[in-house]
Amino acid sequence: MQFTGDDFFKDKNVCSIAIELPNSDLGSNEVGIWARTVDKTGEGWTQADRGGRPMQAVFLVGEQRESYLSGDPANDDRFIGVFAHELEHTGGYTPQDATAVARKLLPDILSYNQREPVRYPHNGRTLTDDVVDVFLSVLTNGKVTGDKVGPHGDVLDEFPYLGPPHD
Repeated sequence: MQFTGDDFFKDKNVCSIAIELPNSDLGSNEVGIWARTVDKTGEGWTQADRGGRPMQAVFLVGEQRESYLSGDPANDDRFIGVFAHELEHTGGYTPQDATAVARKLLPDILSYNQREPVRYPHNGRTLTDDVVDVFLSVLTNGKVTGDKVGPHGDVLDEFPYLGPPHD
């Protein structure tokens, strides 16, 4: 992996949903957040993608990938073996460590506990967290720790937090 620091997405618009919600509305419990993307097809609305953490689907190919993307986190245990296999071969993890890491990555939800500080990937995520760097470090067992692309600087300090669209 040879990263140049060029940000392909720098001048691209991203479809996003920003929800402003007071922590008090969540109660005192930890919550798990995930989202899905649906496409309109000839058969109606079909789930095309889903996840709570970015880039998880890179572990999967073919039918497994389709099954994962069209599924939901409640059934993610069935992918632990596939994730562990990829972690062993990509990151050089031992089989036991690969399985332990796969169990941390699945189910694919973003956990958030309002009583803890926000720190990706352990508790929520801020708009400036470099999730790609975290993912690469996990995938490669620390051999690759970054892609030389930092967070975008066009976020706002108040709702809706995302910067204006590019022309």
